[in-house]
Amino acid sequence: MSNLLKDFQVEAKNPSLEARQRWRSSVSIVKNRARRFRMISNLEKLAENEKKRCQIQEKIRVAFYVQKAALQFIDAGARREYKLTDEVRQAGFHVEADELASMVRNHDTRSLTKSGGAEGIAQKLSVSLTEGVRSSELHIREKIYGANRYAEKPARSFLTFVWEALQDVTLIILMVCAVVSIGVGVATEGFPKGMYDGTGILLSIILVVMVTAVSDYRQSLQFRDLDREKKKINIQVTRDGNRQEVSIDDLVVGDVVHLSIGDRVPADGVFITGYNLEIDESSLSGESEPSHVNKEKPFLLSGTKVQNGSAKMLVTTVGMRTEWGKLMETLSEGGEDETPLQVKLNGVATIIGKIGLGFAVLTFVVLCVRFVIGKAAAGGISEWSSEDALTLLDYFAIAVTIIVVAVPEGLPLAVTLSLAFAMKQLMKDRALVRHLAACETMGSSTCICTDKTGTLTTNHMVVNKVWICENIKERREENFELNLSEQVKNLLIQAIFQNTGSEVVKDKEGKTQILGSPTERAILEFGLLLGGDVEMQRREHKILKIEPFNSDKKKMSVLTSHSGGKVRAFCKGASEIVLKMCEKVVDSSGKSVPLTEEKIAAVSEVIEGFASEALRTLCLVYTDLDEAPSGDLPDGGYTLVAVVGIKDPVRPGVREAVQTCQNAGITVRMVTGDNISTAKAIAKECGILTAGGVAIEGSEFRNLPPHEMRAILPKIQVMARSLPLDKHTLVNNLRKIGEVVAVTGDGTNDAPALHESDIGLAMGIAGTEVAKENADVIIMDDNFATIVNVARWGRAVYINIQKFVQFQLTVNVVALIINFVSACITGSAPLTAVQLLWVNMIMDTLGALALATEPPNEGLMKRQPIGRTASFITRAMWRNIIGQSIYQLIVLGILNFYGKQILNLNGPDSTAVLNTIIFNSFVFCQVFNEVNSREIEKINVFEGMFSSWVFVAVMTATIGFQLIIVELLGAFASTVPLSWQHWLLCIVIGSISMILAVGLKCIPVESNSHHDGYELLPSGPSDSA
Repeated sequence: MSNLLKDFQVEAKNPSLEARQRWRSSVSIVKNRARRFRMISNLEKLAENEKKRCQIQEKIRVAFYVQKAALQFIDAGARREYKLTDEVRQAGFHVEADELASMVRNHDTRSLTKSGGAEGIAQKLSVSLTEGVRSSELHIREKIYGANRYAEKPARSFLTFVWEALQDVTLIILMVCAVVSIGVGVATEGFPKGMYDGTGILLSIILVVMVTAVSDYRQSLQFRDLDREKKKINIQVTRDGNRQEVSIDDLVVGDVVHLSIGDRVPADGVFITGYNLEIDESSLSGESEPSHVNKEKPFLLSGTKVQNGSAKMLVTTVGMRTEWGKLMETLSEGGEDETPLQVKLNGVATIIGKIGLGFAVLTFVVLCVRFVIGKAAAGGISEWSSEDALTLLDYFAIAVTIIVVAVPEGLPLAVTLSLAFAMKQLMKDRALVRHLAACETMGSSTCICTDKTGTLTTNHMVVNKVWICENIKERREENFELNLSEQVKNLLIQAIFQNTGSEVVKDKEGKTQILGSPTERAILEFGLLLGGDVEMQRREHKILKIEPFNSDKKKMSVLTSHSGGKVRAFCKGASEIVLKMCEKVVDSSGKSVPLTEEKIAAVSEVIEGFASEALRTLCLVYTDLDEAPSGDLPDGGYTLVAVVGIKDPVRPGVREAVQTCQNAGITVRMVTGDNISTAKAIAKECGILTAGGVAIEGSEFRNLPPHEMRAILPKIQVMARSLPLDKHTLVNNLRKIGEVVAVTGDGTNDAPALHESDIGLAMGIAGTEVAKENADVIIMDDNFATIVNVARWGRAVYINIQKFVQFQLTVNVVALIINFVSACITGSAPLTAVQLLWVNMIMDTLGALALATEPPNEGLMKRQPIGRTASFITRAMWRNIIGQSIYQLIVLGILNFYGKQILNLNGPDSTAVLNTIIFNSFVFCQVFNEVNSREIEKINVFEGMFSSWVFVAVMTATIGFQLIIVELLGAFASTVPLSWQHWLLCIVIGSISMILAVGLKCIPVESNSHHDGYELLPSGPSDSA
């Protein structure tokens, strides 16, 4: 099978255009192209969108580099004048939306200066730069200047899905056959008897179309909900004098937005204040070099990303008036990238479709030849009646219906159904899957490289210990008794409140709230406990320059004005790094004294002691300068003020989740910026660091020779003091040795590792927008247990599709062979067109609903991961398919050829009764085989069955409607009512397949599995690495 599917293989992530085109062109037999490819990206549309995107980028590039220069030479009198409309004036504003949009889009600094800069624009927009927009004005601002939403493709209605389901070529042919059948039937047999066969086919088609449309429509609603979640982005603004978080969809012109590293600029605007603001404009202009934004270059464009620094901006243009809005309109179409399983099953469907088409043609030819031979033998070859035409039409309808059954259109669509269901359930479990393939790939993951902070730990940090003036002080409930001199205390408070990326604000209720990262919040809370006043500190000391914290430097620095015209630089960060920058230390009187080797050793011992208690350690230092440096802040000459130890407890349930991964053959590796002692303490507490495992520092890892790196890779369980580049290198090398790698990330610099990995997992709470955009899955609660749940659902999707394929292929084989053999031997097909349409619905839409939406069970996490190159249709599946097919063919063949004698059927309706028994037995064989298919290896197929309400509902509906077809719709379905003895016989025939399944599962076919369904695992976690 693998050789036949060589053209149906694509990468799970970033598949090549050649591979995507190759498998599409290889799909030769498709009943309904519109439906089959509905959830598959349209390559022509994508190419068209890419062309539009390039045109918009070129236009923006012109604005950046040509118009900015040209504007310098345009006389102010030649500029376009915007007349203020009465609507804008009556609303209390003094500037038009188009004027603001043009100013920012064209980087028109002259118009901005003429308007009075950001302050002047704020006045024209009737907004205070300190108080922000008033909530009561939001509606009128949206009305005048527009909403911050982009044009989206309208949602498809239910009738659209009905029409799409009707595009099935085989159904169209059957509809034509049905209409002809009604016409000929009424002419020969009269009304209403002549209408039954044709009407039965039409009613069956309507039923198939409606069930298909309902299933597809519900699926589209699930994807719409997921798309809505993907687009949810929150941003910090000042409104009503308070800093608060709002959705970017709710931004209005005049809002004061706070930007920090990793944020996406949510609208067009102008710079108010900020430090070292660098903007990545590549998404708009295609330029890779970051743009520096300041008072001289004040314009910010929607869709760009903050690469460095922080700032406040005034929103001037929103929604479709921005260039980003126009760009988003082109990106909203094109469809989702296909998943490897979808592509593979398209290949399986194509191969089986070709076989089915061959059988259908053969069946039609055999039936026609036998009919002609029979007619010739009877001497009536020269005389043809309308009844003969009706018979040939029935043969043709049967042949077409065999194609309906034989082409398993539902196989690739079942993947989409299963993934949609899994993604919806994961959304409830706090995981947002951004790309379909990620959910599928997660089932094959062999390694999870996870961050520590917030993922393994609670992210609720508090300063637990502090070293200052050569004394260690520990937190007692909510207090610290430091007993410091006034000079030392003031110095410590300055080091805390001056050098911070967070803010202390009042919420609407007037309560103090700290905004910022968990580490920053912990230190500011510590400062407030010491009696510090952040407002007073900001008033007394003006901030001149900020070098924000980043993962490479592992420190943050700030330059502030000081008394006597001097300036003071503060720095805080990773203890070992910052300690090396110090030459002095503060003594108990507040004076700076030399930091001798002995004192350095003593401080290092304190740091090591804190770290061994799983505390994150930071050094707070300062230095006085005569004047502000023109370049970067100094990297030496500092005075050590304090070492703080921050506690971040391990999340409840993490140890159990890690153990679950190890039981499932998934190696968990912790990658953290903390020092190695802290990292090892946390890793042991979580159960990550085991006997034989290696803990290594990033600096040591990155300097290893390639052969040593490959040798140590499988043993690495902890990487400490790592840079984002180290994480990227680790992921890259793990993939080279065949690992399927999932990696977590939250910072902007984690984007390359998230992109490089097989599954990128971004943190929903701590993660930046840049990290989220590069991720495949967003972990909304930042919890490691949620990551394990994604892996569990990934495995469930794969296994569910295997179950469905096993079930559908069994139906395919039996339906094809029984009709073909019967046609060859008896000259008639036991299953009519209407009956085959009903069987097709059982095995296609209803079968997918029942088997492809089963929730995961605990047994899934006791198996080894599914290999990258593993055969999708396993030997165990072939065993079950062949075994069940042989049983059904034998039973149905015996009934077909010897049923009348065995069942003692006599009378004019004996053939009708026998054909009904065959049809009924065939359906019940599929019903019981559907239950069998719930487990490919395990004997107990009933475990968890009643907790899957979808499966129970489908089974109930199938049996109920089968009863109605046989007992009440005989005129349309070519059936007759059966006695209770015959019903019992049909059920017994079907139920024997369950006993057979037990026997089949005891036949060994794979060396590494047992009939209980669990694969053998290595002896311990260390071996599995």
